[in-house]
Amino acid sequence: MFLAERWFEAWADLGVPRSPGLERLHADLTRRYCELHRHYHTLRHLAECFGHLSELAPYLSHKPESELALWFHDAVYDPQRTDNEALSAAWAVDSARALGVAESAARRIARLILTTRHDTEPEGNDAEAVTDADLGILGADAERFFEYEAQIRQEYAWVSEPDYRAGRAEFLARLLNRPHIFSTERFRSRYEARARANLQASVRRLTEGA
Repeated sequence: MFLAERWFEAWADLGVPRSPGLERLHADLTRRYCELHRHYHTLRHLAECFGHLSELAPYLSHKPESELALWFHDAVYDPQRTDNEALSAAWAVDSARALGVAESAARRIARLILTTRHDTEPEGNDAEAVTDADLGILGADAERFFEYEAQIRQEYAWVSEPDYRAGRAEFLARLLNRPHIFSTERFRSRYEARARANLQASVRRLTEGA
């Protein structure tokens, strides 16, 4: 119920009233997050993202666009594809336009979704908050973090163990090599140290076979 309320409130803030079409879009998105091949990128992940975004509310310049970007950021998720975020952004912007949202807001939503590729430094308060919300799991307590790691492994079950270990360790090492994992000062002060400890422990497990 909490997520559904956030969905309709975000659209209302952009001038889109609740309607059967908006309810169908919500149902379509919800079904996507319940796909059987997902183990981490589920409604639980979405709820955790919104919990993190709530912590970052003071940073937001465009709250409804930021919330809708989170809603759509994993709308398309196939671990064997490399264009999930682009496809998710396209769905979001098409939906926003169809619902009569201003073009500037529709494009803003799409840009924020693309920042969750985490391949470039986020620019602007909203992008920093959205990317930190998506990466917030890295700063979770060790039990939840390693549950997340196990869930990601399940999503990549089709990859051989040696290849997975090498690829995952390389990805986590890239995160560790950044000057900082989180973009907002709030998350750096609260979660940066724990995130680095989690990532270091995971890299050790992956490279030492623990």
